[in-house]
Amino acid sequence: MRTRFVLASASPARLTLLANAGIVAEVVVSGVDESTVESTDAKTLSLTLARLKARTVASRLTTAGPTLVLGCDSVLAMDHEILGKPVDADEAVRRWRAMRGRAGVLHTGHCLIGSAETAEAVASTTVHFAEISDAEIDAYVATGEPLRVAGAFTIDGLGGPFVERIDGDPGTVIGLSLPLLRHLLHELGLRITDLWATH
Repeated sequence: MRTRFVLASASPARLTLLANAGIVAEVVVSGVDESTVESTDAKTLSLTLARLKARTVASRLTTAGPTLVLGCDSVLAMDHEILGKPVDADEAVRRWRAMRGRAGVLHTGHCLIGSAETAEAVASTTVHFAEISDAEIDAYVATGEPLRVAGAFTIDGLGGPFVERIDGDPGTVIGLSLPLLRHLLHELGLRITDLWATH
């Protein structure tokens, strides 16, 4: 029997990452209010939110067969400050003016809930931002993209040219680390190849 794989996230980027890796995922949005969760540590916050999303969705599912629920959440940390999604365009502009020419660490928490066990971990990747102009910042924020993502940037969209380089797994920055997912599946006694749609 095929394992039902549920992604507890509305992120199209995460869904695309899974699809490109051969995994057909069903999307069930948790509806978790992220603003109610507080932490002074970005890594802890990313995992707490991922766990909350996965547990919320898992508790709502009714299924007779084998099921996996994956919750993920990304948080950018810079100068010991936690940077989630900006609340508005003005904040996104201020954020980018502070980030340009510098580096931050993007933490993505992963919580994978199986039938009997749960595996979880955080993937962290250092992001080096380009020294971009005020005009480029204004144009980028005007697209609306920075308002929809943690840290106010993407590497797989319009924000890609504004990231000079990353140290770590690109998937972590996009929102889901496939190598880490493979390890979490292994903890649950599964292989990622078992989830390939071709099986």
